Amino acid sequence: MSSLIELKEVSRLYGFGDATTVALDEVDLTINKGEFIAVMGPSGSGKSTLMNIIGLLDRPTYGNYKLAGQNVSKLRPGRAAKIRRDRIGFIFQSYNLLPKLSILENVAMPLLYKGMGQTRRLKQSASILETVGLFDRQYFMPRQLSNGQQQRAAIARALVNNPSLIIADEPTGNLDSAASLLVMELLSEIHRDGNTVLMVTHNPELTRYASRVVYMRDGSIVYDEETPIGKVPAMAKRIMYFMPKKTEEDELAGVSALLKTIPGGKSADPAYPAYRQAGRSGRPVGKKARKPQKAAAKRTTKKRTEKVAKR
Repeated sequence: MSSLIELKEVSRLYGFGDATTVALDEVDLTINKGEFIAVMGPSGSGKSTLMNIIGLLDRPTYGNYKLAGQNVSKLRPGRAAKIRRDRIGFIFQSYNLLPKLSILENVAMPLLYKGMGQTRRLKQSASILETVGLFDRQYFMPRQLSNGQQQRAAIARALVNNPSLIIADEPTGNLDSAASLLVMELLSEIHRDGNTVLMVTHNPELTRYASRVVYMRDGSIVYDEETPIGKVPAMAKRIMYFMPKKTEEDELAGVSALLKTIPGGKSADPAYPAYRQAGRSGRPVGKKARKPQKAAAKRTTKKRTEKVAKR
């Protein structure tokens, strides 16, 4: 495989003199085309700084960074913005959708910056929204969508320019378990299509979607392991001892959610866990059904009557 990203002794310092903070400390990292990298580490370990430099949102203080063979360490802001627009797609934890634009217009925004005509960019954006299962929501405003749907719209926006690199910063951080599984399955599909995915996560369970895991601490890479997709690496397993175990049913839930939500199957809202989906009886599945509202109203009326009688 040819390398897409090459970092050589990259350091990033903030502040001056005695107040200097070392966010990255001589990091060496090579990422090949088509890899799915998960970056883990405690808060303050340098994950976000590493992502900012790789995504051309920041520049290294020292060291060299090559993207697809081109040295991009010291590019001017305008040139860096152009490469960032054409080659890199970003997925953020907080979605970063513009609240006054429709979902279709949000997804089309990168194409507007590229100078593409309105008809063509809206058509291309609608096609991407269909891919992530949001074609019927393209004219909705962000506030009208669930968190999971907003994140899928953000994924569509990241893909609309056909970038060579997808950077996902805690893509499931604001989502429940069902929506998280759906988003991860979408990222897995993107990876299987040949894209390079770089994901920051605190959740060791999500590393099973990655082909390689990088662990950071104090601005340095202290662990780097390639693992078969579907398995959790040794370092992540140590962290998982303190987390609930995942069942075989959970393993299949993500694929099932993807098949149900993306066109070709019956739509199910991924914003709610499966156990809250209504069954044929109209009651939640897997948990005790809530008693009918009429029964609850009767209990309330009875209590009030008893209180009046006591008085």
